[in-house]
Amino acid sequence: MNKEELHQFEKLGKRIRKSAWDVQEKFSIVEPGDKIMVCLSGGKDSYTMLDVLLHMQVVMDNSFEIIAVNLDQKQPGFPEEILPNYLTELKVQFKIYEKDTYAIVTEKIAPGKTMCSLCSRLRRGILYDAAEELGCNKLALGHHREDILETFFLNLFFAGKLETMPAKFRTDDERHIVIRPLAFAKEEDIEVYAVHRQFPIIPCTLCGSQENMQRKVVKKMMAEWEESYPNRKEIMMTALSKVHTSHLFDVNRYDFLGLTEMEKA
Repeated sequence: MNKEELHQFEKLGKRIRKSAWDVQEKFSIVEPGDKIMVCLSGGKDSYTMLDVLLHMQVVMDNSFEIIAVNLDQKQPGFPEEILPNYLTELKVQFKIYEKDTYAIVTEKIAPGKTMCSLCSRLRRGILYDAAEELGCNKLALGHHREDILETFFLNLFFAGKLETMPAKFRTDDERHIVIRPLAFAKEEDIEVYAVHRQFPIIPCTLCGSQENMQRKVVKKMMAEWEESYPNRKEIMMTALSKVHTSHLFDVNRYDFLGLTEMEKA
């Protein structure tokens, strides 16, 4: 790497870290005394998230604890040694959970059908239980800006609701708080960063290998928008933080029934 390439990489790292600090400033995702379970899949996003949280840990004087957790879903060919070796070298506390969700998903889902929904539910339940077992009060997930926008459009087009993945929320059972430190980070930045950092990427042979997912269709749609109208993604992210309930149609969020004509003087 020459001097100019090194400079560009340093700028990229600072940009990703700044995006995480912006999330921190807006949502207070990390607080002193936290014990955070960092969900590490072996993909570019989760490696980058761990990297960012380790940086935040240093800046915040080690006032919170990190434990990396990987769920070995028993996918064929899964390289079991990669994450333990990587995390041991980093001196990061970790735990590997082994659950054969791969067999369940491939048994329940017909060939050619999308596996994501069932796989996600199984994985989420296991990770929530793991967080409780480890005494973690927060779970960190590696979703980035594009994930959040794609989820918004998937819910809009296919589920008929205005909803996406927030930077911080309490789970429905109220057991945990989930945080997304990379919520403002761009996927393209993460991709370049992961290459330069030479993260030992582990490919997914479940949802990552399926070409018929609606998420990929939405991703293509967004990429075409961005090419035709630069900065659309940033504008859409801004829109998610400027919600005017009185200009929508949800009677549970705004008292339309109580809105009557003002009495004339």
